Amino acid sequence: MDLSVMFFGADSPADTGAAPRHSEAYDDILTVARTADRLGFHAIWTPERHFQQVGQVFPSPPVLSAALAVATERINIRAGSVILPLHHPLRIAEDWAVVDNLSHGRIGLSAATGWHSADFVLAPGNYEDRREQTLRDIPLLRQLWAGEAAEFTDGTGASVTVRPQPRPVQDTLPLWLTSSGNPATWEAAGGLRTGVLGATVGQSRDELAEKIGRYRDACAAAPDQGGTDAHGRVTLMAHTFVGADDEEARRLTAEPLKRYLRSYVRQTTANRTADRATAELTEEQTALLAEFAFHRYLSWGSLLGSAETCRKMLADLRELGCDEVACFVDFGLGREEVLAGLHRLAELVEDVA
Repeated sequence: MDLSVMFFGADSPADTGAAPRHSEAYDDILTVARTADRLGFHAIWTPERHFQQVGQVFPSPPVLSAALAVATERINIRAGSVILPLHHPLRIAEDWAVVDNLSHGRIGLSAATGWHSADFVLAPGNYEDRREQTLRDIPLLRQLWAGEAAEFTDGTGASVTVRPQPRPVQDTLPLWLTSSGNPATWEAAGGLRTGVLGATVGQSRDELAEKIGRYRDACAAAPDQGGTDAHGRVTLMAHTFVGADDEEARRLTAEPLKRYLRSYVRQTTANRTADRATAELTEEQTALLAEFAFHRYLSWGSLLGSAETCRKMLADLRELGCDEVACFVDFGLGREEVLAGLHRLAELVEDVA
């Protein structure tokens, strides 16, 4: 099992009144990436976010990944995720081929359908069938990555055959499919022979075990498509901070993580398709929900604790069938705390390999 580092989009809290200093956030990302590279972590993942409090510094995965590619030497550079319905497949193939060349063949990306209605101001016509379009575009993206020509409509309305440039270093694009928990998405990932990028939060161990089983079965039954092998690859995101002991870890992470969870709930309520109960949550109810989620998460699924506590959790995830843990580090801790936790976590890399 591999250990990777994931950014997921924490930012300055909206209720402080202070303007966020985004240049400092990018400095933090580059510092953490260089440190993870030196410490032997497998990959660094960054998301795609638009127009929300959560994740203000992540609107363009390929742009940020280009910076990470030249700032690091060996660590894999991953997008977790690229929202496929917001972008033309040719644009994705060309942008990421540039990053693949800059990194000398270290990139990979997880495809997501997107979920927040506001994101689709970038492509409003793609919102309703975003899931179908994502699954349809994955084979096309593989075709373009392999250097095969494809037919599209040009500015005059005529069909034209084009071939994307530049050519990437990797002959095959490493692909995952992002799932927020829907079992059908896990099965679709298996059928397409992509990896699957999921999360421990919001799911029980038994629920994850069932989804991983469905995914493995679908992978084994699917034909070769230039993707993963018949076993597949399961990557799970987990909030991570390895403290000097359990008490320190929980003391330092409690308020930042609950603040992050409250911010995420507010983002969900702003979605046009949010159910009525979620949309009508009060601030008090949101705070109670975040408190409950924090304590539930401490019981299973997080890497928040001492090295020994996290070692046991990692062993459980490996037994569950996880191939890679993407350690989510940017949920509100300061740079020095993140780096200290990263150094402690690095001591476990060989244990879980």
